[in-house]
Amino acid sequence: MYQKAYGIIETLAPLHVGASAGEESGNLNLIFRDQFTQTGIIPGSSIRGRFRADMRQEKTGQVDNWYGQEAIPNEKDSTTEALVKFEYASIVWIPVYCPNQPVVRVSCPALLRRYQKITNKPMKEFKPYSYYGKKTSSTLFFNLGFLPLKKEDKELKDYIPEEISNRNEYLVLIVNDSEISMIHDMALYRQSRVALEANQKKAKTGAFFDVEALPEGTIMTFPLALKKDGQDGLVQWNKFVQDFKISANKDMYFGGLESIGFGRTKVTLHAVEEK
Repeated sequence: MYQKAYGIIETLAPLHVGASAGEESGNLNLIFRDQFTQTGIIPGSSIRGRFRADMRQEKTGQVDNWYGQEAIPNEKDSTTEALVKFEYASIVWIPVYCPNQPVVRVSCPALLRRYQKITNKPMKEFKPYSYYGKKTSSTLFFNLGFLPLKKEDKELKDYIPEEISNRNEYLVLIVNDSEISMIHDMALYRQSRVALEANQKKAKTGAFFDVEALPEGTIMTFPLALKKDGQDGLVQWNKFVQDFKISANKDMYFGGLESIGFGRTKVTLHAVEEK
C-alpha cells in the first residue's frame, strides 16, 4: 500500500519548534516534547509544511500532486489526497556537555527502538550504560551526578547515521528511559530575549521572554511514506526526490526564530528496502 522511507535531521543551529513569543509572553517558550520520553520532537505537520513550501519555491508544478489539492470554493470533489505522508521527528542522539569528556551523545532504548523500526534495522537489545567510542574515564559526570560506563557495544556505531558530520568524534551513551528526560533538559539551549522600546532602554510590554531549543549537533529521524498508486499510475520514490531536488542532503529551516539564527538543519532522505 505504501513505500517506506525516512529522513535524518542534523541540527546545524539551535532548533526551536514549539510555542512562540506572544503565545506564552513572559514565560519560557517550550519546545514540543514526546509524551513518553519527554524529549524534543518536530511535529509531522511542521515537517510537511516545510517540505511543501520548499517544493513550491522550486516551481516544479508538482506541489498539488504530492501534497494534495486544496478545496476550491463551491466546487465539489475538488480536493485530492496527498501521495506523501509525514510523521513526527524524534531524537536519535542529543549532545550533552560533560566536564570530563567534554561532549557525549546520549540516547535511550525507547528512542533507539523507534529509529530501529523506521530504518528497518535488525532487532537489537539496547542496554542502559552501554557505550561506543573513545572514553577518558569509566564514569561520566553530569549535573545530576555520576553515570557509569559499563560495556562497550560496537554495534552502536550502526545507529549513528552515516551522513552525520564528525560521526565518530564523540562518545555515545545509552541511559535508562526514565533518565533521558532529565539529561535532555540539561542539554537544551536556553536564551533570554527582549525587544526594547524605540526611544529608551526599556523592554516593550510582553517582549521579554525565555526560549529553549534543541542544541546544535542533535540527530533526529522521521518516517515518511509514499502511496504506491497515484492518479497517474505507479508512484516512484526517485520522482519525489527529483521533484524535491534533494540529491544527497539539503539545508532546511524548521521552527521559529529563523531570523536570529535558529532552525538551520541538514536533511537527508532514504528509501527503506522491503524485506
